[in-house]
Amino acid sequence: MRVHFHGAAGEVTGSLHEVEAAGRRLLLDCGLIQGSPEAERRNHETFPFDPAALDALVISHAHIDHIGRVPLLVRRGFKGPIYAQQATAELMPVMLLDAASIQEGDAERANRHRRHGEAEVLPLYTRDDVQAAMKQVRTLPYDQRSEVLPGIDIAFREAGHILGSSSVEVWADGRKLVFSGDLGPKGTPILRDPATIDRADLVLMESTYGDRLHRDRAETIRELGGILDKAWHESGNVLIPAFAVGRSQELLYWFARHWDEWELARWQIFLDSPMAAKVVDIYDRHAELFDEDARRVWQDKPNPFRLPNLHITASREESMAINRIERGAIVIAGSGMANAGRILHHFRHRLDRRQTHVVFVGYQAEGTLGRRLVDGASWARIHGSDVRVNAQRHTVGGLSAHTDQRGLMEWYGAIEGHPPLALVHGEDKAREALAGEIGERYGVQAVLARPGMVLEV
Repeated sequence: MRVHFHGAAGEVTGSLHEVEAAGRRLLLDCGLIQGSPEAERRNHETFPFDPAALDALVISHAHIDHIGRVPLLVRRGFKGPIYAQQATAELMPVMLLDAASIQEGDAERANRHRRHGEAEVLPLYTRDDVQAAMKQVRTLPYDQRSEVLPGIDIAFREAGHILGSSSVEVWADGRKLVFSGDLGPKGTPILRDPATIDRADLVLMESTYGDRLHRDRAETIRELGGILDKAWHESGNVLIPAFAVGRSQELLYWFARHWDEWELARWQIFLDSPMAAKVVDIYDRHAELFDEDARRVWQDKPNPFRLPNLHITASREESMAINRIERGAIVIAGSGMANAGRILHHFRHRLDRRQTHVVFVGYQAEGTLGRRLVDGASWARIHGSDVRVNAQRHTVGGLSAHTDQRGLMEWYGAIEGHPPLALVHGEDKAREALAGEIGERYGVQAVLARPGMVLEV
């Protein structure tokens, strides 16, 4: 068995790992590269392999940095099956159709302003490409070992990151490869904890927060309640960039759980996303994947997805109307890194106001607007206009969908024998810190994967 690293090898986005085994080629994830305009232009480049030569694709979960180039892969010649956990398979078209719509809109705006003689701007893929790709999706449940190609078996294990998120076990050539996917922290609301893996011959593990520990969750929740109270008394609005799958649902969970304590009835809460209603419906259909705490909240508190003052805004006109509300609005909108989507429209209208509170609840990759705001930028360029940033900014790290250094080390440490390890899906600072800690505790020298690197299992 041989692993070729192509994406998310020295960066957080663009997950793309190729496995060569049993005379076949299996791809783990096919994610979008996100960040600066320069980084995102790499999505248009030729794949470092022939898509038509691949035999199958396995998806770890439905975040766009893990699935965002799937339609492009299919358009460029991939004809094999796409394997995904059942909930992931339902989320994929929702996420990808939204991504295609954004790309089509961006291309249309760019073409309206292009100068004479400049080449036409084309979207990376279209909604038709998404529909074509979805015909190749095959679903598998958790904890079932299945032959997906002759001589190659896989199984999905709970990763606790978002609904349907999986670690992937791959058996071939008498060896076992484990790909962590993105791992969530233990005790994440709604979701079950990541499953323990018994053994492996090589582990590919994410390292997003490999250099830090998250704040205590209870302390984080108190901080969030304090931010909302402060914003209310300052007659402001609260803007929360959040991924449509994962953080948005967790925020609603905490709103339901602290409904009375935070006096949330006084607010108007907006889940401003064209896909939000569809995602909520998918969560509702998969309550069997919820943990016990979530089931108790559903019984004892307002349903997080049916809060009496929750507005799920599907249309563009409904979204635009939010900006006429001068105070008392909590707006959860994509994208989570503020590099696209409806959050940009709210930023354009509200970032210049001191009473606006912006709350970052997830990872902000290098090159994104979210990262620049977290780092203290005084100006933001949004849709071609420069906006002064006077808004108050809050980074609430304890709500991350990724586990921290301690959680990563515990997950790896539970694997029998502490097998060879390659770190992916992390910036070098985080990977180097995690590799150092793992070497000191377990005596294992972790490999920092790079594009073009090949490892034998």
